[in-house]
Amino acid sequence: MSIRLARLARAQFPALARLHHGRPLIFFDGPAGSQVPYRVIAAISNYYLKHNANHGGAFITSQESDASTDQARQACADLLGSNDPNEIIFGANMTTLTFALSRAIAQTWKAGDEIIVSRLDHDANVTPWVRAAEERGVVVRHIEIDPVDCTLNLESFHRCLTDRTKLLAVGCVSNAVGTRNPFREMIASAKQVGAWVFLDAVHHAPHLAMDVSAWGADFVCCSAYKFFGPHVGILWGKREHLETLRPYKVRPCPETLPDRWMTGTQNFAAIAGVAAAIDYLSDIGASFGETGSRRQRLWKAFEAIEDYEKQLSQYLLQTIAQAGPFWIYGITEPSRLQQRVPTISFTSRTKSPKEIVQGLAERGICAWAGNFYALPLTEALQVEPQGLVRIGALHYNTFEEIEMFGKALKELA
Repeated sequence: MSIRLARLARAQFPALARLHHGRPLIFFDGPAGSQVPYRVIAAISNYYLKHNANHGGAFITSQESDASTDQARQACADLLGSNDPNEIIFGANMTTLTFALSRAIAQTWKAGDEIIVSRLDHDANVTPWVRAAEERGVVVRHIEIDPVDCTLNLESFHRCLTDRTKLLAVGCVSNAVGTRNPFREMIASAKQVGAWVFLDAVHHAPHLAMDVSAWGADFVCCSAYKFFGPHVGILWGKREHLETLRPYKVRPCPETLPDRWMTGTQNFAAIAGVAAAIDYLSDIGASFGETGSRRQRLWKAFEAIEDYEKQLSQYLLQTIAQAGPFWIYGITEPSRLQQRVPTISFTSRTKSPKEIVQGLAERGICAWAGNFYALPLTEALQVEPQGLVRIGALHYNTFEEIEMFGKALKELA
């Protein structure tokens, strides 16, 4: 199944055929953004060729543009597991959407209230809430991490949680070290004290199935450019909140959903590409025998993706460990692979992260160095200012690419 999945995927991504100095370019930069299949490129081009118009007009191209956006919204509802497509909000990116939402939610807080953020998160799920709390006199509590395996300290979480907690903001998966957080357990605890929950699912979305209806969170945000689409942010929220919160918007903007949260003119061409990316994933499920609804096909696709990526995780961890004097941050035990995705960060005892990624780049391997905006984590791990080396595999990556990466690491070591 794993070989079949990779072959099926690679045939659909034009970037994967690119050569660098006569050798295939290896994309292990997926945690910062995936490549896109042909159909996404075609959908964006088709929008500009035939349907380019602004929202809400009586003429044909505007009607077609609005229909395209509606189709993308339904596709996102299927991907996230929502039964109401009007709970889907598009925006520039997750960071921008979170800043806007945090300002609206903060209007419901009063001095002395408390919120909880984590030191394992991307800063886009920390600073927007911290800034909003500062403006309202709200106390911010931080969930600490276990530095040994880069997991959330649940005892710390429960110490933070009180009857004054108004919001828990936590990531589903760490974008820096690949840890899968026990967010469903955390949601259940937060709900016992009446707190709202905001989930950052940006790094969850390309690797694992989402089901907002079952999770019980109040808001979930992700970004299409992480799951094989264009640069568009996606916010899901419970209708009751989206209808009662007061968004920061201009007066002519309608008060009905989803328009009251869709501030300004959207990137309609890119939104058309979002639908194409989701249909790409849906077709993977169909290729593995699922003939039901798009939601069912997506579920089957992520079953195949999760299974294959566990194998990639194990091989990457083994390869780095055998390549030289490198220190891996996060979960490394083969028995715990279900607690992580194939996003791995490490450091060298002999070279800086910047030197390592430069050496990899010279060998045609795309990787990142730094803090990846997961600044609370790199500060907690005391690796600033140099940060970490981060590589990440997606389902279009292969074992052969990992072997070439391992050879390059040995040369650098």
